[in-house]
Amino acid sequence: MKAKLPMIARILLGIIFTAAGIAGLIGMIKGTPPPEGMSEKMMTYMNGMAATTYFMPLLKITETVCGLLLLAGMFVPLALVVLAPIVLNIFFVLAFMDPANIPLPIIIGLLEIYLAFFAQPYAQTIKGLFKRK
Repeated sequence: MKAKLPMIARILLGIIFTAAGIAGLIGMIKGTPPPEGMSEKMMTYMNGMAATTYFMPLLKITETVCGLLLLAGMFVPLALVVLAPIVLNIFFVLAFMDPANIPLPIIIGLLEIYLAFFAQPYAQTIKGLFKRK
């Protein structure tokens, strides 16, 4: 079971980011309105990100590509490094603007931390980034 845990965590994180990325891209193409019940702070934040015209598509494409890399088991350390600031931002945005929806970012963060720092074979590569030469 111990050997399968990194694979399960990798696939779970890959599904989350692939689904979120594709859903976001489809929503942008269709012009889907934001979900009902979104706080005013979140609406302001989302409208600001959308106003840049480039950021949301870039974010959703990045999430999709990194999610697919995790699912395929290819370039996993790279995908984890690219996703780290995205995971951190998701956590802080929801922690400050919509704390009721914080459980999923906590789960995503724990999966990211586990894969990056505790799961073999990815942990050695990620930890190597923090070594002084």
